[in-house]
Amino acid sequence: MNVIDASVGFKALVIETDSPKAIQLIEDYRNATVELVAPEFYPVEVAHALTRAERQGRISPAEGAKLLTSLLQDLPRLIPSLPLLPKAYVLSSQARIGVYDCVYVALAEKEGCELVTADHHLIKTFQGSFSFIRSLASLP
Repeated sequence: MNVIDASVGFKALVIETDSPKAIQLIEDYRNATVELVAPEFYPVEVAHALTRAERQGRISPAEGAKLLTSLLQDLPRLIPSLPLLPKAYVLSSQARIGVYDCVYVALAEKEGCELVTADHHLIKTFQGSFSFIRSLASLP
């Protein structure tokens, strides 16, 4: 099992650096060769990134709508985030990094699995403390 964050979900939809690895991870999930989980706000966070890409002119509104449909068809198993919030809050407060990011870390810690992310700031901030954080770029 792996936790994936919105940075990975976005790269599986909008082509950029390491997108082939994100696409392969989602394909492996679709083929049931890997289990993926994420906090229940994951689709909202990816949708937010899609609208940002639209505003930046990287994708059209029509493309964004199609990508959102694709996202909703391949969602990881969504986990409630409220039970993770106390741990995420402590991590966020100590590391001065967003609570949303810390919920992903808390989920991976709780599940005893890897967190796959393309968020370089998250990796830099926590990888020394949490060996289960894995860069998308490091996947085969």
